[in-house]
Amino acid sequence: MFNLNKFISDSITMRQISLFANDIENNKEKLQQEIKDKSVCVIGGAGTIGSSFIRALLPFQPSKLVVIDLNENGLAELTRDLRSTYGMFVPEEYRTYTLNFSDPIFARIFREEKGFDIVANFSAHKHVRSEKDKYSIQALIENNDIKAKKFMDLLCEYPPKHFFCVSTDKAANPVNIMGASKRIMEDMVMAYTSKFKVTTARFANVAFSNGSLPDGWLNRVKKKQPLAAPNDVKRYFVSLDESGQICMLACILGKNGEIFFPKLGEDQMLTFSSICDEYVKTIGCEKIECANDEEAKKVANDMSFETNKYPVVYFKSDTTGEKAYEEFFVPGEKLDMNRFLGIGIIEESAHRPMIDIENFFTEMEEIFNNPCFTKEEVVASIKRFIPNFDHEEKGKNLDQKM
Repeated sequence: MFNLNKFISDSITMRQISLFANDIENNKEKLQQEIKDKSVCVIGGAGTIGSSFIRALLPFQPSKLVVIDLNENGLAELTRDLRSTYGMFVPEEYRTYTLNFSDPIFARIFREEKGFDIVANFSAHKHVRSEKDKYSIQALIENNDIKAKKFMDLLCEYPPKHFFCVSTDKAANPVNIMGASKRIMEDMVMAYTSKFKVTTARFANVAFSNGSLPDGWLNRVKKKQPLAAPNDVKRYFVSLDESGQICMLACILGKNGEIFFPKLGEDQMLTFSSICDEYVKTIGCEKIECANDEEAKKVANDMSFETNKYPVVYFKSDTTGEKAYEEFFVPGEKLDMNRFLGIGIIEESAHRPMIDIENFFTEMEEIFNNPCFTKEEVVASIKRFIPNFDHEEKGKNLDQKM
């Protein structure tokens, strides 16, 4: 039987023990002190990273956990998973709500609870496929930035002791609108550091996260469909558990205004096609490399799957927003590489003042209010706000790929 966690450890991260295990152990007392008997609210807690954050946090025994997510089925599975895990602590006061964090009902919950000690926001459009046209871009920017600012204003009414909002490595020298939106988010949340403690984290692709390309391979094999992957882009990877652990460490141990990132070297970047090769071997098959999607689908359809062969199609990335490689920081950002064993920290980074952010949001809303607005107008506005935003429109998006 295919063991996903073992495959990730053996073939992707090449780590049998979490990159952050020693940092968690070395800071156990501080984590216990800051989490035990505290109230926690996790936004987007049914997703891969949000749920991993919850699993990392619960052993330190908070008194209350409120989880917000639009995915009702995901919340149900999160609850079943937590309550079915041997030794997992679940606080007596545990509640889930199928809501958007910008929903007035959430504001009512927050005010009646009089805030929370720890608030972590994982609600975001996270995929590069989120920028296919003007409608998807509007939804992305409104969720990742504009609504997120209103959420920050709400938090000011009852400031948390620890606030965390997840970012991405794609925010460093962004080439796609999703990455640019998270870079804007970093500027926006850091503008609140005078109100309460704010931290964030840029980190790698989460191996087999919900909706990711590798996660899709699991479904393709179940349905006896071909596997597809780019063979040129390189990415850093962390495991499912590691994704939540670095967020917990940043949230609780980070100092105001800091950005955490995993200590990974360039030699640890992998191509998706190389991971797919290993996946095919691990499920007991030998790949049949096809020239294109149609050939791969035909081979899959014609095969009885009684054999140990499996059709794959590898390709050069030709869709908008794909970067050949990833990076965690840019020149000019002040780094601390010594405080933790598995984590680097951006202690200081240039951030735009609130007045610039508000002006940008006003400009965005004016663009969106025009029924005839174009994707090009949005890109031009972002380029004015982020001068190093290197966006290239290729006329293709990931919805056109298998």
